[in-house]
Amino acid sequence: MLSIALLALGMAVGAAQAGDPPITLDTHVDIPFTYMREPRFDVGKNTPLLVDLGKMERGGLNAAFFVIWVPQGPLTAEGYAKAVAQAEEKYDGIGRMLMQYPDRIRLATTSTQVMANHRAGLLSAMIGIENSYSLGHDLHRLDAAYDRGARYVGLVHVGNNDLCSSSLPDAKHGEPAMNSADDHGMTAFGRQVVERANQLGMMIDISHASDRCVQDALRYSKAPIIASHSGARAVLDHPRNLPDDLLRAIAAKGGVIQVVAYKEFLKHDPAREAAEKALQQAVAKANGDAEYDSDKHDYLPAMAKGMVEIEKNHPLPTLDDFAGQIQHVVKVAGIDHVGIASDFDGGGGITGWMDASETRNVTAVLRKRGFSDADIAKLWGGNLLRVWGEVEQGARDQAQP
Repeated sequence: MLSIALLALGMAVGAAQAGDPPITLDTHVDIPFTYMREPRFDVGKNTPLLVDLGKMERGGLNAAFFVIWVPQGPLTAEGYAKAVAQAEEKYDGIGRMLMQYPDRIRLATTSTQVMANHRAGLLSAMIGIENSYSLGHDLHRLDAAYDRGARYVGLVHVGNNDLCSSSLPDAKHGEPAMNSADDHGMTAFGRQVVERANQLGMMIDISHASDRCVQDALRYSKAPIIASHSGARAVLDHPRNLPDDLLRAIAAKGGVIQVVAYKEFLKHDPAREAAEKALQQAVAKANGDAEYDSDKHDYLPAMAKGMVEIEKNHPLPTLDDFAGQIQHVVKVAGIDHVGIASDFDGGGGITGWMDASETRNVTAVLRKRGFSDADIAKLWGGNLLRVWGEVEQGARDQAQP
């Protein structure tokens, strides 16, 4: 019932443009480590980022989870310390944005605050964790993250960590290819994180997790879980996409799958992948670096020029490809259990939804595919807000004596 009430409030105040849903909420937007510290990443101005405040306002993207992502490293004291410090840089960047532009964007730490901000004419920033390696194998840091505003906790990224096995090995650092025999699922520490997240009212995010880890999350979580940015394996056979049985299982527990507009999960194009890797290596070498660094190299003129050439020969997937994935997940999991994510500034971006300024194009293609206004309202935020509210209520219920 929560989502219905929230959406009704959104409708009562009117949308920014005729035909806009009551709320548009993107569950996965990445940020660079120097977010809001380098002038080029000052999101109150025009930036090279795919999501800044102007693009959100022009495109009608009302709310976004900004992500505390760190790359996977060694499971050592040094590795954990580095990950904790990297996460702190991103929390600091989000905090700077909120302090500098309070008349344009506010933090939302509850499902109701998102709609309250929207009624006040403000954008909403929420915080999600991608890769709980940044907890530094310390459960107390989950409480600290909650206090900083984090409201979903992504268990793992590329490469196994101390919580669970990943859907993809960290081949770059020598991790062997994943197979079913190697999929150990969730560790004891992972179970502790799930239990504590339930108590706090943080959503459990299984995007990037192995199939067995997803099964364990469903088993151990007392609350519905989410996939903050995933696709359908039946449409495109990729380890990061979820098989139909897990889509159904997440829905059966009351959760939501946020279908992501990420090229590799929508279209199989190994030639483009190879061309992008070659360009990344060339740009890094031209700048005197041994390895490609997305924060450093992605926004250089040479990279932009090279990507234009790649796009000519290897076009990105389109909004129609994206809509097809959404339709499949809706068919399998049900309209009440599907949402939308971009993965902007983390590799996301497809033809027709290249940045936040083109957000209304997604609504248009959903209408073209026959989704009703009520369906679109659920996909663009109603379902996620319902799950978030249920997770919050579950935490309150657990706190009852």
